[in-house]
Amino acid sequence: MARNVLYPLYQLGNPQLRVFRTNFFIQLVRPGTAQPEDTVQFRIPMEMTRVDLRNYLERIYNVPVAAVRTRVQHGSNRKRDYRNVRVKKPDYKVAYVQLAHGQTFTFPDLFPEKKSPDGSPGDDDIRDQLLEDQRRRQTRDPRRGGVPDWFGL
Repeated sequence: MARNVLYPLYQLGNPQLRVFRTNFFIQLVRPGTAQPEDTVQFRIPMEMTRVDLRNYLERIYNVPVAAVRTRVQHGSNRKRDYRNVRVKKPDYKVAYVQLAHGQTFTFPDLFPEKKSPDGSPGDDDIRDQLLEDQRRRQTRDPRRGGVPDWFGL
């Protein structure tokens, strides 16, 4: 999977327990535009190839992969620092993985809308009550006779 990997030296004796971990980290990204249900978008390192990504997903996560497409997203070059020198964001690679036939992926809903049970006040009711309390506190007291609030009696 990885290109420049130093494997542990072989030592004489019993069969050795070797666990090879990848030195790649991939990020699952919510796509900006609508994708088919069998397509998943990842942000991967620039050194990782589509074959590496296919092996990574199939062997580590047991995800059947039909096809992998990659593209390089160039970083923005518009920002400037305090010396008016352009600051470039790093480039990154985006991979679109098409899952095997019949497999679908839906992005999880991390923050679902909570429905309040009947009888308990919802967020809108609490907000309206707080706004009404604030309005009541900000109205002038008619007993003060036009004297400002900052002038204590």
